[in-house]
Amino acid sequence: LMNMLGCLDTPTAGRYEFNTKNVAHMVDDELAEIRNREIGFVFQTFNLLPRSDALHNVELPLIYAGLSAHVRRERALQTLHNVGLGDRVHHRPNELSGGQRQRVAIARALVNPSIILADEPTGNLDTRTGEEIMGLFDQLYEQGNTIIVVTHEEDIARHARRIVRLRDGLIESDGPAY
Repeated sequence: LMNMLGCLDTPTAGRYEFNTKNVAHMVDDELAEIRNREIGFVFQTFNLLPRSDALHNVELPLIYAGLSAHVRRERALQTLHNVGLGDRVHHRPNELSGGQRQRVAIARALVNPSIILADEPTGNLDTRTGEEIMGLFDQLYEQGNTIIVVTHEEDIARHARRIVRLRDGLIESDGPAY
C-alpha cells in the first residue's frame, strides 16, 4: 500500500489518482517528479547518509529538485529548526540519538512535499522517544500536513485521526480513531 501511495508501484487493477491524474498512465519521470515534489518518506531505519551532516541529509531532496544552494540551505535549516534540531545541523548521524536521527529523517521528508508516508517510524525507538516523534507528527498535522503512518503498535495508531486496518491485503475496517 505504501509503495502504491508513494508512486513507487503502479496498480495492476483498479485506479489510483494522484492530484486527479491516473498513476497507472504516468511514465517513470512523471512518477519520480511526484515523489520528489509531493511525497516525503520516513522509514523505520532512518536511511540517512552516514558521512553527511543533518543539514546535507535534509538538503538532498532539494538538490534533486534543482534548487539553488542558498534556497536549499535556508529551507533545510528552517525545517531542522521546526523539528527541534536547530542546534544539531552539523552533526552526522552517528553523533545523534535515535530520536534525533528520526527527526532528521522527518525533516528530510518535510522539506519539500505535502504528504508524508511513514513506515513504522517509531519501530527502532524507545517508548518515550516514539511518543516524542508522534507528538511531532501531531504538530505537523495541525500545521496542515498530510501524514500516513503504517504501524503494528496500537499506542502509535491512537495518534491517528483515522485508522484503516488491513488484513491479508484487504481492508478489515476503516473509521475514525476516536
